[in-house]
Amino acid sequence: MEKYVIHGGKPLHGQVDISGAKNAAVAVIPAAIMVRGVCRLENLPEISDTDKLLHILTYMGAQVRMINRTTVELDCTNVQMDTLPEEMWAMTRKIRASYYLIGAMLGRFGRARSTMPGGCNFGVRPIDQHIKGLTALGADVRMTGGFINATAKNGRLRGAMVYLDKVSVGATINIMIAAATAEGRTVIENVAREPHIVDLANFLNSMGADVRGAGTDVIKIRGVKTLHGGTYTLIPDQIEAGTYMAAVAAAGGAVKITNVIPKHLECISSKLREMDVEIEDGDDYVLVRRDGPLHQTNIKTKPYPGFPTDMQPQMTAVLCCAPGVSVVTEGVWNGGRFKYVAELKKMGASIEVDDQSAFVQGVDHLTGATVKACDLRAGAAMVVAGLAAEGVTKIEDVVYIERGYQDIVGKFRALGADIACVDEPDEPDAERSAGWVAG
Repeated sequence: MEKYVIHGGKPLHGQVDISGAKNAAVAVIPAAIMVRGVCRLENLPEISDTDKLLHILTYMGAQVRMINRTTVELDCTNVQMDTLPEEMWAMTRKIRASYYLIGAMLGRFGRARSTMPGGCNFGVRPIDQHIKGLTALGADVRMTGGFINATAKNGRLRGAMVYLDKVSVGATINIMIAAATAEGRTVIENVAREPHIVDLANFLNSMGADVRGAGTDVIKIRGVKTLHGGTYTLIPDQIEAGTYMAAVAAAGGAVKITNVIPKHLECISSKLREMDVEIEDGDDYVLVRRDGPLHQTNIKTKPYPGFPTDMQPQMTAVLCCAPGVSVVTEGVWNGGRFKYVAELKKMGASIEVDDQSAFVQGVDHLTGATVKACDLRAGAAMVVAGLAAEGVTKIEDVVYIERGYQDIVGKFRALGADIACVDEPDEPDAERSAGWVAG
């Protein structure tokens, strides 16, 4: 089983280039189903989620040609959704973005079928707002046998007014994709404003769609009959950049993080500055430096432009080393987003969780231990903690991390970290080592 082995306590120095945005890629690739012609995507992150989505398009009949590691040409002219193999459904069950296939299929075929979303297991992923929006556009949506089935009345969706009861990134994306080729005008209110929402809108527009207002709380879409081919370059990954910023804050050092949009990082930069981490913004880079003690702070996750929920675990790992008590409140997800706390405690962290808040008492230092990546961002938090810790940290279940980080081991090694990906057996659970067997 692959693991990351980190010998911590080494400050980070140098420069790291940020890859294309995962959350944009997993929306743009399904949206390409509606494009008739060759669609060239540049700055695509080389991660397992994008690889799975490209395989799914291949199963549907798309021509997929890799130009280089981060550029792909897709020709979805001949895609179809009949007699799709079970191998495809097995793949859709492994990724969260599988539900974007619904909006894309409805827009292209007037009918759709996909599995319930998979991906990281840190709480329920309700799709009620997706269903509400697609129903308003004229789709009959039913869930049977673990599948979502949808059919557009009269074979084509129709524009409508949609008000989301809560801000939802996934629902905003799905409705945007579906409405791009719906007949008439669609207005979606109370939408998400994340950078990858804007990126998706820009992609659709570059392929001939008419989407306006992305980045505000109202998006207006005038449907077109078809989308045409073209070339599009994805934005850099806000969360990947934030993770390297957090790693420098935890381990110390000075790192120039390039190929970023500093405005997208303001919510992260402001919190790090509160912790006495130096942040210098450039045109397309941020310079992060920390050579003194950290300061405690409080964090509450909110929809963009608030602090991103996908940075919550990494920042909690940093706060473990900040003297005093910090409070981290999860304001986006309900459920198990704090599962990773048990892993940090194995490293000597002092954290108590009460409902949606974690109370972090800073400790003198973290100590290396064997921990698990509970999900994608929790796994990144284990890397951040391991880089700061004294001794050796072994991280298991790194498949979660590789869903969203391109060459994370290589990039940290280039910054001077002592980190390696090794293949070795998992260590036995303490209970089993003591002779305890689950009934």
